[in-house]
Amino acid sequence: MPSAAGAAPDAAATGYLALGDSYTIGEGVDPSARWPVQLAAALRAPGIAVGTPRIIAATGWTCDELDAAIDVAQAHEPLQGQAMVSLLIGVNDQYRGRTADSFRAPFAALLRRAAGFAGGAARRVMVLAIPDWGMTPFARVHGREPAQVAVQIDAFNAVAREECVAAGAHWVDIAAPYRARASEPEMLAGDGLHPSAAMYALWTALALPVAQGILRA
Repeated sequence: MPSAAGAAPDAAATGYLALGDSYTIGEGVDPSARWPVQLAAALRAPGIAVGTPRIIAATGWTCDELDAAIDVAQAHEPLQGQAMVSLLIGVNDQYRGRTADSFRAPFAALLRRAAGFAGGAARRVMVLAIPDWGMTPFARVHGREPAQVAVQIDAFNAVAREECVAAGAHWVDIAAPYRARASEPEMLAGDGLHPSAAMYALWTALALPVAQGILRA
C-alpha cells in the first residue's frame, strides 16, 4: 500500500527536503497535516521564508528503498541546494526483522546524502527519532510484543542518534513524547498505527526550534 509525494519547493523561497517513510508522507492524514507541511507553515508564521517541502517518502520504505527512490528523484530533478533537510527512516527496517547493527551503514549513507543535498553541511540536517509503534492497537491486533518492539526501537534510535551526533546533524527526540501520548485515541489515525494530525503537531513543535536555528544560521 505504498504512497509517495515529491512536491517541488517554491522557487523564491528557502528549499526544504523531507526524506522518510509513512511518518513523513503522513499515512492516514490530510496532506496539509503531514508534519513537514505543518513545520513549513510554522516557520512561515514569524516570517522565515520556506517553500512547500519537497517530500520523498512512501509508506513501507526501508533505508534501501528510500535510497533507491532518491536516485529516481535525482534523475528527474536535482535535489542539491537545500537550506534544510529532514530524515526520519528505519521503522520498516525494524518491522521486517533487520537488526540495529545492520541498520547503521545504510542509515549513515542516507545521512551523508542528506547533508550533500544541503551543500555538504550536516548542520543543516535534522533527524527525527523513530516512534515506538509497539504501543499501538495495530501492534496488539497483529500479536506483536510491545516490550520487544520497544527494545528494538530503542536500539535503532541509539544507532541513528550516534550517527547523527558524529556527523554534526541535529537530533530531534520525538520518541519519548510519542510514548507519553500514543495511548490517547486522538493521537492516532484511523488505522490504529500511524500518527494523527494532533500527534504530528507535537512533532512539529519539537522540530520547530531546531528548524529555526538551521534556517536563521
